Amino acid sequence: MPTGVHLRDARQQLFDAAERILLREGPNALTSRAVTDEAGCAKGVLHRHFSDFDAFLTDLVLDRAAVLREQVSALHAGEATVVANLTGALGILFGPVPVAIIPLITFRDELRARLRQARPGGGMAILAEATAAISAYLAQERELGRLSATADLDALTLSLVGGGHLMFADRDLGGPEPAAIEKFVAATIYGVTR
Repeated sequence: MPTGVHLRDARQQLFDAAERILLREGPNALTSRAVTDEAGCAKGVLHRHFSDFDAFLTDLVLDRAAVLREQVSALHAGEATVVANLTGALGILFGPVPVAIIPLITFRDELRARLRQARPGGGMAILAEATAAISAYLAQERELGRLSATADLDALTLSLVGGGHLMFADRDLGGPEPAAIEKFVAATIYGVTR
């Protein structure tokens, strides 16, 4: 690889390269060499910005979790129907990148340990973002009266996030049909919407 290639925003270019590898080949293909080759830079560039590959992966996951948080923040209570809003949110929360990151976290012990240090309270960064986003949205809808005041938001959140994860888990299938997601959401919140 050429060593004199200037990278404008090296961290972001390395993150984008890692994302492309995750989407194209899965988490097993993600190595420091693969990332720098994909980014078109020398391997030393990665180590100039990160102490080691697990530090890179930790920052990658936290960066993508922040992007996810921004995307889901557009979910506003009171707009559309609760079912339509949750259906759209699950599509974002379990899109191709988050679904590719989850097994990366699952199978890398050091990455999980570093994420726990970076985000006290544990949990997997992507699933934690999904849980927080769904919980906050449901609370807003309950305040507006579109969900029953007695609705168990914790149970609903866990059901939606857990069930959503299962529906999207097989990334090779490209995700479930929107109608299937909508049917799942409607069944999950049945009896608590107004």
